[in-house]
Amino acid sequence: MAPDLISIVGTVLFGVAILHTFSVKLFERLAHERPRHAGVWHLLGEVEVVFGFWAMVLVLFLFFAVGPSDATSYVDSRNYTEPMFVFAIMVIAGTRPVLQTARALVRRLAGLIPLPGSLGTYLVVLTLVPLLGSFITEPAAMTLAAMVLASSLFNRNISARLRYATLGLLFVNVSIGGTLTPFAAPPVLMVAGQWDWDIGFMLVNFGWKAALAVTVSTVAVAAVFRRELAGLAPSPEPEGRRVPLVLVLLQLGFLVGVVAFAHHPPLFMGIFLLFLGVASAYQRHHDPLILREGLLVAFFLAGLVVLGGMQRWWLQPLLMGMTSDQVFIGAAALTAITDNAALTYLGSLVQGLTDEFKYALVAGAVTGGGLTIIANAPNPAGISILRNYFPGGAVSPLGLLLAAIPPTIIAGLAFWFL
Repeated sequence: MAPDLISIVGTVLFGVAILHTFSVKLFERLAHERPRHAGVWHLLGEVEVVFGFWAMVLVLFLFFAVGPSDATSYVDSRNYTEPMFVFAIMVIAGTRPVLQTARALVRRLAGLIPLPGSLGTYLVVLTLVPLLGSFITEPAAMTLAAMVLASSLFNRNISARLRYATLGLLFVNVSIGGTLTPFAAPPVLMVAGQWDWDIGFMLVNFGWKAALAVTVSTVAVAAVFRRELAGLAPSPEPEGRRVPLVLVLLQLGFLVGVVAFAHHPPLFMGIFLLFLGVASAYQRHHDPLILREGLLVAFFLAGLVVLGGMQRWWLQPLLMGMTSDQVFIGAAALTAITDNAALTYLGSLVQGLTDEFKYALVAGAVTGGGLTIIANAPNPAGISILRNYFPGGAVSPLGLLLAAIPPTIIAGLAFWFL
């Protein structure tokens, strides 16, 4: 597949965007050193803005290179369902009624585990919630887990090592935790219909391995930081009046409705708008909605969709030139610099793939989904919620990568050898 100038420029801008994600702290430093243009530097220092910004640069280039009509046609040809869905599910999952339910469930289950301090809570949040993502979708699981961790762990005086280890573990667990069903993890969803992977197939070939890997990784990290976690008393329930049961059930109904119609934007956005009306009518039972965070994450993902559409010319030949053994490692590594759903989508377009190749491609894609912010669609949501708890209000990409490597290895061993 010979690239043309447009494809090459798209790939260069994609590479620049990846480098930009590793350089956000530089822009924050420039904001302090050059206050005259601090607003611009702060904007470029927002990691969620990165891919949207460079996607806009690509669109401007297309306007001049091929004309407004073709540039607009390319943008219109992209599928923005996932950014819209992630925005809607983030805002609903981050409301007080939903979080109140999640925290109550976590406290009750943690109370059944005879461990000191916050060890029980840590184990429950980082095992149960990611696996719950197989049913409420990964973006919802990421939002719930990140919000619960923010109020029970990250807002307390814990070490930077524990913060990064927890973030890397969360990203990996959410990426593989959505593989119990064929509709919750974006890389699985891309191929499930094309390859006839139903819930039985997913449970037998992926689900139990993912559950085992999530459990082993979480226990391992908790064991490493057991003294620090055991020394933290369980966090008290956040102040504020309890939400009436009727409103809790209504908000959970909105959440279920958005999940049920996740692939039909007119329906789930209609439900979301109705949710906004109810939240506005009962503001006393809601904390401020995370609209800004949700919009930034949607902007990030939409930019990834626009830029990612230009990468097929080199990704597909690279993947298709691998054996099933090679594609597992290759997919896990490529996921770190591309969205894992994009990799599996390219595989779904190829006819005649062996069952071993299909399994290796998807297993590798979900295994590498926690290595970077762009590796898996829910990751920007987690960054958006938790980044202010890190030094300088920014998550180091290298710190995240290093923290995610151990649980990634455990997931890889589970998927490849079991």
